Amino acid sequence: MMKKTTKIVFLLTCLFFLSSLFFTMQQARAKDKKEILIGTHMPLSGLGAFTGEEQKWAYEQAVADINKAGGIYVKEYGKKLPVRLYEIDDESNPTKAAAAVERLIKRVKVDLILSGQVGAMGVLPGMITAEKYHKYYHGAVIWVPQFLQQHFKYCTMYFMDPGQGAAMVFEVWNSLPEKDHPKRPALFLEDTFDGKTIGNVMESLAPKFGYKFVLRLTMPMGAKDFTSQILKAKGAKVDGIFCMSNVPEAVTLVRQMKENRFSVKAFQGFKGTWPSNFYKSLGKDADYILCDGFWSIDYPYKGAKELGERFYKDFGRYSTNVGMYYAVAQILWQAIEKAGTLDDLKVRQAVLDNKFETVNGPADYDERGIALFPLGDNQWFNGKRRNIYPFDLAKYKIMVIPPWDKR
Repeated sequence: MMKKTTKIVFLLTCLFFLSSLFFTMQQARAKDKKEILIGTHMPLSGLGAFTGEEQKWAYEQAVADINKAGGIYVKEYGKKLPVRLYEIDDESNPTKAAAAVERLIKRVKVDLILSGQVGAMGVLPGMITAEKYHKYYHGAVIWVPQFLQQHFKYCTMYFMDPGQGAAMVFEVWNSLPEKDHPKRPALFLEDTFDGKTIGNVMESLAPKFGYKFVLRLTMPMGAKDFTSQILKAKGAKVDGIFCMSNVPEAVTLVRQMKENRFSVKAFQGFKGTWPSNFYKSLGKDADYILCDGFWSIDYPYKGAKELGERFYKDFGRYSTNVGMYYAVAQILWQAIEKAGTLDDLKVRQAVLDNKFETVNGPADYDERGIALFPLGDNQWFNGKRRNIYPFDLAKYKIMVIPPWDKR
């Protein structure tokens, strides 16, 4: 009996010692933790470099702003910690995006990861890699179906829904006077997964809004001549265009439309018509063309105007993107504080469990890890993008495109 009691006392003493040691180690760890290391990969070269430049700026502004406020309070460490951003150029290459995320996790040993850019080109391979290593990836710019197919447990997404984006186009067209509604619209689509996806959604939703596309034309990436597509559309009496392409192809299309005296009542561009170099390349010929946008300086949300003015001061142009990326960072900062830890799954759960206020409006994630925001629409005029949608946030109304010979 005595031996048994001695063993119990010995075991309890060992447990107490181990518990004390663990607590001491935790205290030391809390004392030693000096920063929150956030990793990100972005297309700073290659096809996505223009957008990557804006994304980089937005993230760096978000880091500077939170650090100016003293950092993020993390209960686990009992103090505010500054944020440090570690960036890798993924060169707009899916393979290099996956390798970048692996490097962030295994070599840099980041605490958490902020989104890359462009669905299948960067975000999806980044997410798949993060999932493999059980690292939380706070993502954006990926279609809902792409995200859901993977059944992610360590990733979330913040983006617009392709169905809502397609509906926006028709709602904007329908806001024109009845006589100016496009009666014979056509699709001009890049030959990519994204082009096919949004094209399918546009065709499926069109009847609901009273439209039917008379043509679906392909725009090969890198092509220098779209004369055949233009003449086909002109022959079919197309009077409205939905175009999804990169900037060079969009610029070429508009130039050759003018050369062939092909006019339409409405031209809605996705992706390729919003960057400032689209207008810079075309000048006044870009007037009246519509461009999508993930954010606007005109939104009535706290910090939106100030962020837009800061960007203009640095670049001499306005952006329809930086507010979305700044919001992605804002959400992560708030979630870390609410979680009280840097544990991957607990931070992700805090994202799912809470609502967030951002420069891009409120964000509320569902149980799948998805938060959606409405796609915006803008119209180029005199070198400026004038926000026309969502209607309740817009300062301007859409204008009909005059024929080329009446401008």
